[in-house]
Amino acid sequence: MAKEIFMPKLSSTMEVGTLLQWFKEEGDPVSMGDPLFEIMTDKINIEVESYEDGFLLKKYFQVDDEIPVNQVIGYIGEKNEQVPNESPGISTGDSTGTEISTEPPNKPQNEGQEQGQKIRATPAARRIARENYMELSLVTGSGPNGRIQEKDVQQLLLHDKSKVKITPLAKKIVGSNQLEIDSVKGTGINEKIVKDDVTPLIAGRKEQSQPASRKRKRLSGIRKVIGDRMQQSVNTAPHVTLTSEIDMSKVKELRTQLLPIIEKQTGYRLSFTEVIVKAVGLVLSRHESVNASLINDEIVYNEEVNIGLAVAVEDGLLVPVLKNVNLKGLAAITTEAKEIGSQARESKLQPHQMKGSTFTISNLGMYAIDAFTPIINLPETAILGVGRIQDKPVVINQAIEIRPMMTISLSFDHRVIDGAPAAAFLTELKRVLENPFELLV
Repeated sequence: MAKEIFMPKLSSTMEVGTLLQWFKEEGDPVSMGDPLFEIMTDKINIEVESYEDGFLLKKYFQVDDEIPVNQVIGYIGEKNEQVPNESPGISTGDSTGTEISTEPPNKPQNEGQEQGQKIRATPAARRIARENYMELSLVTGSGPNGRIQEKDVQQLLLHDKSKVKITPLAKKIVGSNQLEIDSVKGTGINEKIVKDDVTPLIAGRKEQSQPASRKRKRLSGIRKVIGDRMQQSVNTAPHVTLTSEIDMSKVKELRTQLLPIIEKQTGYRLSFTEVIVKAVGLVLSRHESVNASLINDEIVYNEEVNIGLAVAVEDGLLVPVLKNVNLKGLAAITTEAKEIGSQARESKLQPHQMKGSTFTISNLGMYAIDAFTPIINLPETAILGVGRIQDKPVVINQAIEIRPMMTISLSFDHRVIDGAPAAAFLTELKRVLENPFELLV
């Protein structure tokens, strides 16, 4: 019996997944554990493996399709086993269920479309229609309940008997610009003239001084997820930001002394980021309101100190989580931070590695940034922004000295944290970083 392949739900907040690629083609043999396809969701890319042996019988979705969780996206079974021609929808556990039309036999298949209902079509049919500027309302569907399938669109395209084969959009461009298309050869299906065939004619008329068209990119995938969450945070939590300047002289001394020791022990070089993470973890364990989460109008005071470390990746930002930071030494934190950062940049993070953070650190110290206002990673109640370390003149015992100074910025949710507790947290963090040997006790 054929088994369903469905879009997995990888987190409590996941609603859809974007299909990045298939690793198998229809008809290919599949063994349990073979990677079947790759998806992107919750700001990570992940390969989904097969739980069955057999053959890939059907793929219902294409690359870049956004698919709801639990939607059936294909089938695995015995070779030549019959499966539905289109996805039966959300998985119900019945691996052989097919969609059966309940329409009367003589009812036109596109009658629901004529009555203003939503046009039912497979993703492949919609894609081909979109590429060829075809109105789906003109197509009669042959699938269950009149659903338009790929072959229905292809058939209409191949049987277009019009004298000049041109898409509606290309025809509109020709008319509005009074273009001559007698010598234009169409590059669309069945040599139909498409938009890209006529737009060069317009470009030839433009003056050289006219600026080139601007590059555009659809807001989707990880970029859209980040944008939605940042917008939600700004709209939900009243942000207040406090800043403080820290003398990093003793941190630099500590790092210089520990650098060869930790590198010999772990194979990784201790950075200022790991020292800051350790200091933040220690101070958070003493300030429960800053280590809290706001969930369903309840303030949850977290017993664990789990720090999310913002990592820049291509086209976005990931926040892997270092667990129980307050209980670990600098060597362990260095190892975990380096490994999880590398996995983030290579899109190899697993869902569990991005869950459970109680506080986030965003470090832009590698850039020419002195200070910035970070946005809270809900449902956390605070986030720390870290700027660069820069030599500055400061007054020490009534004398001017040059010291390595660093600015930190604490943004906090004023619904949960008042100014005084936030200031107390930042003040203690400054004290610990200016006397970092406490981190070794």
